[in-house]
Amino acid sequence: MTVLSKFPEYQEFRARKRGKPVEQSVAVVADEVSPSESIGQIVEDSYDELAAELLDRILAQPPTFLETLSLKLLRAMGYGGKESLLDHTGKPGDSGLDGIVRQDALALELVGVPAKRFDKGNTVQRPDIQAFVGALQGAQTTRGVFVTTGKFSLGALQFAENVPMRLRLIDGKELTRLMVRYNVGVQVRETFELKQIDEETFED
Repeated sequence: MTVLSKFPEYQEFRARKRGKPVEQSVAVVADEVSPSESIGQIVEDSYDELAAELLDRILAQPPTFLETLSLKLLRAMGYGGKESLLDHTGKPGDSGLDGIVRQDALALELVGVPAKRFDKGNTVQRPDIQAFVGALQGAQTTRGVFVTTGKFSLGALQFAENVPMRLRLIDGKELTRLMVRYNVGVQVRETFELKQIDEETFED
C-alpha cells in the first residue's frame, strides 16, 4: 500500500471516493487498514462506479433492452432451471408482464417479470404494484419480480410486503449491483492474487 500511495492517480482516486484531502486519504490507507481491506475497498469502490455507469448505459437504450436484460440477469442468477425457460413477452397488450420465467419444464411454477425503464429520479408508485399483482393473477401465478431503473415509493414497498404473493422489487441501484455480481453486461478486466505465509512450511 505504501507503493500504491505514491501514485498520483491512486491518491486522487482515494480522495475523490472518501471526500478527504489527498494526504489524509493516503494516511488512512497506509496506517489504519490491512492490505486485504484496502484492496477490498478499492474493488468495492470500482464496482460502485461501474454500477453507476451501467445504469446510464441502460437508460440510453430502448425500453425493450431492459426487458431482455432483466431476463438475462435472472438466468445468470439461476432462475428458469437447468433448461433456462425464460420467455420475453414484452409487447403491446402484454398485460403488464414483459417476461415469464418457467421454473420447471411443465410450467407449474411461473414467475412474472415487468421491467420498467424510468429515469433515475422517477418513482414506481403503489398503483403500479397493484397493476403488477393483477397481471400476476391473470398469468395464474403468485410470484413476481418487478425491475425498474428508477426507485420504489414507500407505499409501493409496503403494498408489496402485505399482499399474499411472493414479490421482489429491484430498483436501479440494486439492478446494476446484481449485474456486476453475476457478470451480466460486464467482464473481468484484471485479476490479482494476495498471498500470505504458508504456516505448514515452517512447522516442524
